[in-house]
Amino acid sequence: MTGRDEAAELAAALGAESWKPPRVTPLDRRIAVDRDSVERGLASLVLTVVELLRQLMERQALRRVDLGDLTEEQVERIGVTLMALEEQMVGLREHFGLAPEDLNLDLGPLGPLLPTD
Repeated sequence: MTGRDEAAELAAALGAESWKPPRVTPLDRRIAVDRDSVERGLASLVLTVVELLRQLMERQALRRVDLGDLTEEQVERIGVTLMALEEQMVGLREHFGLAPEDLNLDLGPLGPLLPTD
């Protein structure tokens, strides 16, 4: 704080008699939001995290299958689980009106969050 009232000095330089700061009430600080867009945005964020985890689990499972350290029963169970998870993701995307591309966040210079292939 400089102690100077720069706004008053500017008002005087412009020839105005006085300057009063705008009155801000607590109601002015509220953000106008649309409930549907908030719900859709939150669903998109949560499903993006779930999709990222699903893809990581799938890659880890494939790596372990390639290494041969899983039994046939474990491989079968992992496959069924990943297919069920994929079906659930499709259902949730349809419920919230989201396309698969909606879950792939653009990280700017880093590129997309999820692989595009």
